[in-house]
Amino acid sequence: MTWSNALLSFRAYLLLERAMSTHTVEAYLSDVGKFAQYLELKGLVVGPLEIEASHLQAFILWIGDFGLEATSQARLLSGLKAFYKFLMVEDLIDRNPTTLLDSPALRRKIPEVLSYEEIRLMLEGIDLSDPLGVRNRAILETLYACGLRVSELTELKIRQIHAEQGFLQVIGKNNKERLVPIGGDALRQLQLYLQHVRTQLEIKRGQEQYVFLNRRGSKMTRVMVFYVVKECAAAAGIQKSISPHSFRHSFATHLVEGGADLKAVQDMLGHESITTTEIYTHMNAEYLKETIRLFHPRVQWGKRVED
Repeated sequence: MTWSNALLSFRAYLLLERAMSTHTVEAYLSDVGKFAQYLELKGLVVGPLEIEASHLQAFILWIGDFGLEATSQARLLSGLKAFYKFLMVEDLIDRNPTTLLDSPALRRKIPEVLSYEEIRLMLEGIDLSDPLGVRNRAILETLYACGLRVSELTELKIRQIHAEQGFLQVIGKNNKERLVPIGGDALRQLQLYLQHVRTQLEIKRGQEQYVFLNRRGSKMTRVMVFYVVKECAAAAGIQKSISPHSFRHSFATHLVEGGADLKAVQDMLGHESITTTEIYTHMNAEYLKETIRLFHPRVQWGKRVED
């Protein structure tokens, strides 16, 4: 079997039997195609049914030498594993050469975090004489005060605000519900928007339940919230590459830095696993190390300072 024939059969299998999207199928084919191109480049005349684990290991090392990130290496390996699983299912091979291949270790990406001073500058830089400014201030205050995902913010409904109790009723991933406290400043800004700006809009039919609306009276989109954050950051002179999610990360990081219980932070963020929340303990440790490194007169990391 040639590589061309194998890829044609693999494509039909993914589309018809696995019912994968065209985009996913093409990504898998591209991954396997790269391996075939590597073999040709190395002058190795080896068909898909004759591949050994050593060929695949050499390929992974080769792409690693080119500086391909671990996430891209892992995706390539995923495509190759799917291909050889297909060949096993079709009884074209009796041994899977990818079985013992390990995916490269993936580094956890430390998210961009805003300092409290940066958040204050963004909030105070918003023009509250403009009705949209009042709305935007309420958006940023709510993101930071409650650590919401952007989708949770855009889907927030009037009935989910429990002002007297000081909570938002948030519907997160997989329709999982949680209660998140909202601080006094954020609640005041939210009520200011609801009472003096939102009431002046001509709200479109079917959009009456949503809290945050655009100037045309429709629910705000994720992209619109992204632009609001970008514009506020630019106005405050902040150079970091941030998004609405930066407020969620900042919310969690500032809580952990202040000594908050990790389980409580997990509950407020709506994380299924405490492991996901633990990234903020690592960020806190790095923050503490950096503080010591910058400001302690007798510390040099990696060296012992003798008297």
